[in-house]
Amino acid sequence: MAAPGNEEEELTQEQTEKLLQFQDLTGIDSMDQCRRTLEQHHWNIEAAVQDRLNEQEGVPSVFNPPSSRPLQVHTADHRVYSYVVSRPQPRGLLGWSYYLIMLPFRFTYYTLLDIFRFAIRFIRPDPRSRVTDPVGDVVSFIQNFEEQYGRIHPVFYQGTYSQALNDAKRELRYLLVYLHGDDHQDTDEFCRNTMCNPEVVNFINTRMLFWACSTSKPEGYRVSQALRENTYPFLAMIMLKEQRMMVVGRLEGLLRAEDFVNQLTFIMDANATYLVTERLDREERNQTQVLRQQQDEAYLASLRADQEKERKRKEAQERRRKEEEDVRQQLLAEERRQQNLQEEKERKSECLPPEPFPDNPDSVKIVFKLPNDTRVERRFLFTQSLTVIYDFLFSLKETPEKFQIVANFPRRVLPCLPTEREPNPPTLQQAGLSRCEVLFVQDLTDD
Repeated sequence: MAAPGNEEEELTQEQTEKLLQFQDLTGIDSMDQCRRTLEQHHWNIEAAVQDRLNEQEGVPSVFNPPSSRPLQVHTADHRVYSYVVSRPQPRGLLGWSYYLIMLPFRFTYYTLLDIFRFAIRFIRPDPRSRVTDPVGDVVSFIQNFEEQYGRIHPVFYQGTYSQALNDAKRELRYLLVYLHGDDHQDTDEFCRNTMCNPEVVNFINTRMLFWACSTSKPEGYRVSQALRENTYPFLAMIMLKEQRMMVVGRLEGLLRAEDFVNQLTFIMDANATYLVTERLDREERNQTQVLRQQQDEAYLASLRADQEKERKRKEAQERRRKEEEDVRQQLLAEERRQQNLQEEKERKSECLPPEPFPDNPDSVKIVFKLPNDTRVERRFLFTQSLTVIYDFLFSLKETPEKFQIVANFPRRVLPCLPTEREPNPPTLQQAGLSRCEVLFVQDLTDD
């Protein structure tokens, strides 16, 4: 957008003419929008029209670009080679007489035709200014060309003008653009004798891309407005030059096959160094990109290896922490269990009945042989349950956590604890113990 200080500046006569011409070509109603667009393109009407036509096709503007800049074709270069074939001048008295007689009629005819076209624009805009199906326009031209001139012709690019530009830029090839003027008097002869010439067909097919369309179609018309041809037949040679798509040659008028090939060869030879330079630059950029990609891949591989090493280190650290926590929990659980066991032993010791005196006739002297080969002696009453013996042994520090009491003669395990079949264990007398007994304490902890 122009700076605020420039918005109030008056336009020169040349800028005013370009502004009106741009509005007429693009069909934009807003004069302010037309002026902003031309100012963005530094009043280069060809570039502004091309950018506007690209927008109508769906290609973003160069002033609102996507990830990559859309293609523009630069046509204002004064170094563009131009070859124009003028129509032959009349010869002899008869020829000049016919020319002078027809001159007023031709002048009147073309003047009235221009006035009519100018007037009709105010009533109905040119339908060619709205491009709705650019591919359909190209395909329709190809079909009409084959119906009229046959199938022996250069391979036409079946796509839009912008697509052809993109392909030529990507493939670093020449792009030959042909604008077909249906009503021009030289068009038929050029297509029939030059375009369909086998030598021309082979030359174009092996050297370049070839895009063509009729200027009566919207797609051809918009390209015509961008390239600004003067007469027909018209051809433009486009290539990637100095990092942009440029017209490097213009051929206008009726060319014979041999002259046509010679002119194209001259244009290609004159610009071959630019194309070679572009190929070398692109190869260098590709190699740099490949090298950068390899470096990125190596960095990512190293990063992934470091991340994997860090992950394993954290996993090992977490595993060790968990193992240490498990050991700590086990120690705490064992400590709590031992504490509970000691409290249970103390409680059992406190609940034991007092030991009877030796002179008590109902007393029984029992000697217990513990698993650690120590001996413990105590007296009990015949009337007391075997549970009392078990509780006494359980309260001792030397007694294992789980044990059973075994008598030797006869060898048997004393049922000291209640079971489902015998909820009340027998007394010492019922168990058949005598006044003096030796009982063995068997360790069951491992079981």
